[in-house]
Amino acid sequence: MPRAATVLVASTRAAAGVYEDRTGPVIAAWLAERGFAVQGPLVAADGVAFETALQAAVAAAPAVIVTTGGTGLAPGDLTPEATAALLDRELPGFAEELRRRGAATTPTALLTRGVAGVAGSTFVVNLPGSTGGVRDGLGVLGDVLDHVLDQLAGGDHRQPG
Repeated sequence: MPRAATVLVASTRAAAGVYEDRTGPVIAAWLAERGFAVQGPLVAADGVAFETALQAAVAAAPAVIVTTGGTGLAPGDLTPEATAALLDRELPGFAEELRRRGAATTPTALLTRGVAGVAGSTFVVNLPGSTGGVRDGLGVLGDVLDHVLDQLAGGDHRQPG
């Protein structure tokens, strides 16, 4: 049975049909390539609609939820707040590394406010809404995802050698 994953897009304009989101499909394809059964990408307007979609996704308890968008400084960018309210444990190192990698090529990557952590047995990660931010985020995620999910399933720490 493949592990479940959900991809949520926070974008008021994409939800209204002003433009097509380009980041959610990249994340969904990346997860599918790694053997996940992916729900989404699901697109919701920033704010209450996204918060409701995220709550429903957490309640479904997939192994991982990856969000994109809503992590900036615009008034409606509330993805980190909606996510933090649902987390049992935060993993600040993930967001720190995402900002570090992004800032190596794009100084404004330091402005992303995304968080990562665990809600119940689900690993939840916020990625920026830009294609470059998603690329950087998937790079960080690829380095740790299997280990995080193994740990959440009760696995022991891997021994060197």
